[in-house]
Amino acid sequence: MTSIDDVAASLGVSTATVSRALRGLPGVAEDTRARVRSTAKRLGYVPSSAASGLASGRTMAMGVLVPVIDRWYFSAVLEGVDRRLRAAGYDLILFSLGGAGANRDRVFHRSILRKRIDALLVMCMHLTSEERKAVQQLEYPSIVIGGALEGVRHVGIDDARAARDAVEHLIGLGHTRIAHMRGGGSFDIDFEVPRLREQSFRRTLADHGLTAREDWSPSGDFRFATSRASAAALLADPDDRPTAVFCSSDEMAFGVLKAAADLGIDVPGELSVIGIDDHEFAEPMGLTTIHQDPADQGAFAADILLGELLRNESPDYPPSRPHSLVERTTTGPVRAG
Repeated sequence: MTSIDDVAASLGVSTATVSRALRGLPGVAEDTRARVRSTAKRLGYVPSSAASGLASGRTMAMGVLVPVIDRWYFSAVLEGVDRRLRAAGYDLILFSLGGAGANRDRVFHRSILRKRIDALLVMCMHLTSEERKAVQQLEYPSIVIGGALEGVRHVGIDDARAARDAVEHLIGLGHTRIAHMRGGGSFDIDFEVPRLREQSFRRTLADHGLTAREDWSPSGDFRFATSRASAAALLADPDDRPTAVFCSSDEMAFGVLKAAADLGIDVPGELSVIGIDDHEFAEPMGLTTIHQDPADQGAFAADILLGELLRNESPDYPPSRPHSLVERTTTGPVRAG
């Protein structure tokens, strides 16, 4: 069986250089890295993550804790995390709470996380005080991606600023009758995020002398079907309906657009719709939205933890990742009269 020593001897470099090159670590020239990978492939050498972690006592695995796995944001973040971990020779272990119930006990109270991984990334979710304490007391690095979790560092967009940018876009087009399709409601997903976006929506309206109507703030639960049903009720009365809807996610915006189409409401002539995310379907659907890059957030968070694990780095970093307004065809000036 080919060993790392065989690869190093074939190239005339040290085993340390081979190890760093194959794990994607800095300090190796790109041409050397390419020659190492080519030679390792030719010789049939496959690095063992378990073996490489023996000297350091590491598992060479990083855990990612998600509330559920069937949401676009979570899968996009995972893609960014996995890309960085594979380049560093790390495995990804996914812990899904599956919503709620007994699985939470399996993760937090039986200490699976403590025994199998070197670091933990937590997707935005609500944790009980006991669960939050368990994360804070972990003996290895941890970070939250998305909405903030009290007492734990995090990476994500500025949700309040993103919501304000979306609402001010609508106000700038002359809209004053603006509804809000709220997120949240199931499995405590994005617990902090929907609260921040709703608060910002209301604050932005107030700053412009406008009032948020309670009956124009239905819950869409971050889901297409739920938001479609909620929007159907919101838009049912042609004599008393909003001219614009700010949606706290693109998936809910898709539901609003479908409800509008079902009712024969012209978009954007009679109704403007804006979301947050820049979901992969946003462009083909022409949705105006606030762009964020979940894969970038995942990769950025993974880089922070890898830096601490592999290079003993604890850099200061801005927790807010960039977002931007992307104007497409679902928003337009309010119709006169």
